[in-house]
Amino acid sequence: HPTTALCLQWIADQNWHAKTVIDYGCGSGILAIGAILMGAEHVVGVDNDTQALTATIDNAQRNGIAAEKIPVFLPENTPNEAVDIMLANILAGPLIDMAARLAELTKSRGLIALSGILEHQASAVIDAYEPWFDMHTVVSKDEWVRIDGQKR
Repeated sequence: HPTTALCLQWIADQNWHAKTVIDYGCGSGILAIGAILMGAEHVVGVDNDTQALTATIDNAQRNGIAAEKIPVFLPENTPNEAVDIMLANILAGPLIDMAARLAELTKSRGLIALSGILEHQASAVIDAYEPWFDMHTVVSKDEWVRIDGQKR
């Protein structure tokens, strides 16, 4: 999907050494796995669908990643420890609704990459995150966008 491709492209361009990460809305775990394979120290997968959590675990194992490298949680059980990098490839509405929570889970100077957003929704998502983040880039692919930034 274009949103996954946009996120993987962003992942490929980052420094992951010793970074902690949350993949919020982890789904199949592809972004979490990508972050681990690029050198992240620890990635937490979060999803509201228990089947997605199982898929993330299974796909990590298929890629030779130990279960403790990508623990998975339902949103209400997400650890409250802030991370260096927040990834969220979900729809614009939930991204807007969760802006304060995702900001709370991101360290000061931490990075965020958001996708699952249609081009016409980008400004609303940016507005939701600007109280906490300096949003830098909007990258488009087939009417979908990825927005990234850094927490102040």
